Amino acid sequence: MAKDLVILAYSGGLDTSCILKWLIQKNYDVVCYMADVGQQEDFAKAKLKAKAIGAKDVIVEDLRKEFVSTYMLPAVQMGLVYESRYYLGTSLARPCISVGIVNAAKKLGAKYISHGATGKGNDQVRFELSVYSLWPEGKVIAPWRMPEFFERFQGRSDLIEFANKENIPVSATPKEPWSTDENIMHISYESGVLEDPATIPPNGIYKMTRDLQHTDDYPSTIDINFEKGVPVSAKIPSGQEKALFVTDRLTLVETLNKLGGQHGVGRIDIVENRFLGLKSRGLYETPAGTILHVAHMDLEAYALDREVLRTKKYLQDKMADIVYNGFWFSPEAEYTRKCLQLSQESVTGTVTVQIFKGNVSILARKSTNSLYNKDLVSMDIAGGFSPEDSTGFININALRLKEFARFTSQSKF
Repeated sequence: MAKDLVILAYSGGLDTSCILKWLIQKNYDVVCYMADVGQQEDFAKAKLKAKAIGAKDVIVEDLRKEFVSTYMLPAVQMGLVYESRYYLGTSLARPCISVGIVNAAKKLGAKYISHGATGKGNDQVRFELSVYSLWPEGKVIAPWRMPEFFERFQGRSDLIEFANKENIPVSATPKEPWSTDENIMHISYESGVLEDPATIPPNGIYKMTRDLQHTDDYPSTIDINFEKGVPVSAKIPSGQEKALFVTDRLTLVETLNKLGGQHGVGRIDIVENRFLGLKSRGLYETPAGTILHVAHMDLEAYALDREVLRTKKYLQDKMADIVYNGFWFSPEAEYTRKCLQLSQESVTGTVTVQIFKGNVSILARKSTNSLYNKDLVSMDIAGGFSPEDSTGFININALRLKEFARFTSQSKF
């Protein structure tokens, strides 16, 4: 009798390696799927490990360009920042990976998709909502929510014992007392010693960015070019760095990550609200994303109508919630995305930024689409503005203030 086929989202770590063996023991055929979204991973080693455990096959797919072009840079265009601080690096990667694993499941005729996300986190929601949106007839096996699994494996020690019993290789290096998620956009750190928000992060925890005391002692200047709100290229003038002009989008992000990391740009330490209702503490490094978001925000203020900008701010906050909560492929996401992209028709131009000691500073901006009118705003020429008109403007706006003052003064007696 043929076995049901499961596509397992595989990382090569302890959890998914044990889940792989457990699924095989449950009489499934398992194909492991690994998405390269820019994490520092030895994919060849992980592939060999999965095969040795018993995987029927291992798929390694390079999704870096897809992730940057379809998820990360559109998020910059839309201005997506969750709770005004988090640039959604993990949240954006999940729908990208889901597309890859669903395509693999359909191609191979799999019945199930499985993952190693825990029952308290956001990723289980993001991953499964994306899978069901893309593959409504599909089914998900989530071991960490199944009593027969989580009652047997209540912690890392139980997994290690199982791994040793089943001859699953376990790294001899002690595991860092926190968990990480990495892609080309960011690295996140949470759990373990970081679960206490009062605990100062251990020295050496950050991987993408330098500590400020070790950053370069000179600033770097970058010209970032946008077309309809999307970053398309960057120019680094000659100076301390070699002159460089980057047009490939993947290379653009890699370049800004390296340069931003050298200057300690993009670190945050926050407590955020998970979709499930829990609060969690997380550390994030997003060098390129931080630089691009700051530059984009400046160009928007220069190019957009005031009320369009304010309406767009409401929509981008709504879209950030949508993405964080796992609804990238939902009808409300499609609608909101189109509205946000429409707002960016005039957001084309160049922003010059300076990065130094963890800061991103705006030096200048230019755009042929800007609503900025130098003559109109000038203090030296009238530019078509009649100063006497301001008197009526002030008087009308003062009416309600006078009435409020009259009311409050009367109420005191």
